[in-house]
Amino acid sequence: MPATSSTSTTSSTWLITGATSGFGRLVADRALAEGAHVIAVGRRADRLADLVSSAPQGRVTPLALDVTAPEAEQVLAGAVEAAGRLDVLVNNAGYGLFGSVEQIGAEEARAIFDTNVLANLAVLRATLPALRAARGRIVQTSSLIGQFAWPSSGLYAGSKGAVELISEALAIELAPTGVKVTVLEPGVFGTDFATSAHVVAPDEVYAPTVGAFLTEVTSLPPEAVGDPALVADAVLAVVALDEPPLRLAVGADAIEGIRASLQSRLAELEKWASFPAARSSAAA
Repeated sequence: MPATSSTSTTSSTWLITGATSGFGRLVADRALAEGAHVIAVGRRADRLADLVSSAPQGRVTPLALDVTAPEAEQVLAGAVEAAGRLDVLVNNAGYGLFGSVEQIGAEEARAIFDTNVLANLAVLRATLPALRAARGRIVQTSSLIGQFAWPSSGLYAGSKGAVELISEALAIELAPTGVKVTVLEPGVFGTDFATSAHVVAPDEVYAPTVGAFLTEVTSLPPEAVGDPALVADAVLAVVALDEPPLRLAVGADAIEGIRASLQSRLAELEKWASFPAARSSAAA
């Protein structure tokens, strides 16, 4: 059985981005229930107010902030300094963008990387000094398609793939400090992600691939969509481990999809391992 951390959730301080909906809100509720103080970051002040009103008095510091704003890093660093410490970061803010690689325009492509990658880095820069001081925990929210791509997911999967590799390097770099990094890879869960994601409808060229896939996904039966509480529970459990995993796939679809992708990549690697040397020898 994995060892649990000696750091208790009680009296710890968490910073959660995207804290007003989906996984972020569920994680915030659980952390608060276990006695943590939560710096809750979200764009909508009304949803932050709802979180504050539902929490024990004084245990939520609401921060209405767009993490892509130029001042975001400074504002976040100030909030952490005012809190006095930071034990857990859940770097969760992001949004979805789906459509063919060709048909997604430059502005939309830039926006997805601004939010899912560059803002993620700004949050890290703002919080890492305090996390090092506390030998804290970092959860970076990725996706099962941070490990592979579907038709229509090229730009979104690309942004999450960037988070995966940034986090892998970060984990190695932080190892001597005691800070632990876990990349969360959820499958398909019943949050408002599907309704908030932006979809670029495919033209006739991409109807057989992108169009067919989007139709299939939107036709999934309710039983194919997981309970998001499972993801929130996984976050609470993983940050309590002394030696958490670098990557944590949550949901049967995530585990099966990532396993199949890795097996396919390994098979292709082996098939082409001797290329082009073998071709050159045959030609000789």
